[in-house]
Amino acid sequence: MLAATVSSCSKDYLEKKPYNALPVEDAIQSEADLLIAVRGNYSGLRTIDLYGRSIPLLGDLLADNTYQSVTNSNRYTQFNQFAQSIADGNALLMWSNAYSSILRSNNIINSNLQETSAIKTYKGEAYALRALIYFELIRFFAKPYTEAVDAPGVPIVLNFNPTLKPSRNTVGEVYAQILADLNQAYNLLGDYFNSSRFSKLAVKALEARVQLSKGDKTAARAAALEVINSNSFTLVDVDNYVSYWRNAAPLTNKLETLFEVSSDAVANLGFDALGNIYNQSGYGDFLCAPELFALYSETDVRRQLFETGVRGGVPSIFVNKYVNIATDRDDTKVLRLSDVYLMAAEASVGTDDAAALSYLNAVATRRDPAFSGYSSSGNQLLEDILIERRKELAFEGQRFHDLNRLKRPIARSANAPAAARNIPFPFDKRILPIPQSEMDANPNMTQNGGY
Repeated sequence: MLAATVSSCSKDYLEKKPYNALPVEDAIQSEADLLIAVRGNYSGLRTIDLYGRSIPLLGDLLADNTYQSVTNSNRYTQFNQFAQSIADGNALLMWSNAYSSILRSNNIINSNLQETSAIKTYKGEAYALRALIYFELIRFFAKPYTEAVDAPGVPIVLNFNPTLKPSRNTVGEVYAQILADLNQAYNLLGDYFNSSRFSKLAVKALEARVQLSKGDKTAARAAALEVINSNSFTLVDVDNYVSYWRNAAPLTNKLETLFEVSSDAVANLGFDALGNIYNQSGYGDFLCAPELFALYSETDVRRQLFETGVRGGVPSIFVNKYVNIATDRDDTKVLRLSDVYLMAAEASVGTDDAAALSYLNAVATRRDPAFSGYSSSGNQLLEDILIERRKELAFEGQRFHDLNRLKRPIARSANAPAAARNIPFPFDKRILPIPQSEMDANPNMTQNGGY
């Protein structure tokens, strides 16, 4: 009877497709399917260890803008101590979530649908998102381009292959892939939708950031000026600055935000959203470094996004840049026009200081109506731009990467752990570890120094 039963099992019965999943080749069959995939790709950016929290937080915590309160929930403690290990969960999930995002982009890019204008736009968004994620990976897990272009970067994976065990491409190769993807994105993208989706000018803003990270000031300036000279987006002014940060919804008016990762009342991380790690009604673990707060004059509107108080019995400066921690949560700003102006300023130093001053003061005087503007030149002009970048982009995750690309030491607050107040360049822990699970699974993977 058993023999008869086994022999009667057909091959078709044994090879049934899973009832709860689709093979990659069957998942995208129409333009509507592709749009769903694109939306899923954007949604994946919101995970805790991508733009939901870790990417913007670590960009300030590993620099000199913030530190962990003595009263804390034990999140990111090792990073505050510059003592992260190969077993660190945040590094692991940043790596794995990033490659999940890359997989989603690859599936969209490699779909074989007949191209319509909409499909071209969707693929353009996928190219932009793949470039964005590779850029974050290379900045966190590899040496800066300006230090070692031939150093191990991260694996470039452009096709779905579940058996692939890739080795690390060089830093230079990864940057080349990022720029190639941005070029594809720019050529494919169509109409502007809103601040929660990539547009042509958002791609150019990201290109400016990538080129500045490479140290290519000429290319960075050209990309930044394409955004500025288009006159499509507007810098937020002093009267609307606070309300701009209090708004939790994506924008359609092209005010300041070129691209942000959206959260709303339904799709959000709840208590683990970015705002809760700073907000005193949430975890409130991370506080503003006094040295940063001292840079803002009394008349600087950005000062209104801070509050002084006491935490754990210690006088503290609270960060109120993200106050929407219930219902519709704050979006994570990724690319803003003020950053583009400051990149154009930095890229102009040494070749056109007058233009550099103009771009710098376009931001500085809008934030502080009592300030008549900078008038410096040469090295001092560069320092003024970097100070303004620190003030303008605080708690948006750029400070650590600025200090790395410029190969500068990090002088952290006296509130930071004593052993982690002065971080030289280079230093092993200024690069995150390749996760141990990746090392175990992939014999072709190599670990970063010091881990």
